[in-house]
Amino acid sequence: MFETAYRVSLFALYQFTVVVGIVLLPVALMARQLGVELPLSRVLERLGRAYENAGAR
Repeated sequence: MFETAYRVSLFALYQFTVVVGIVLLPVALMARQLGVELPLSRVLERLGRAYENAGAR
């Protein structure tokens, strides 16, 4: 039961992060022009790996 809740929570957090990344895309593009990189790709990679590992349990 807790594993299922954990997996569902990770999946929802991953999807929320994807939506935030899409919404912040114009900001990220402007920041890149200024030489600043937003760490959203690292967050998505970590959440993706955590979700995959939770499914393997």
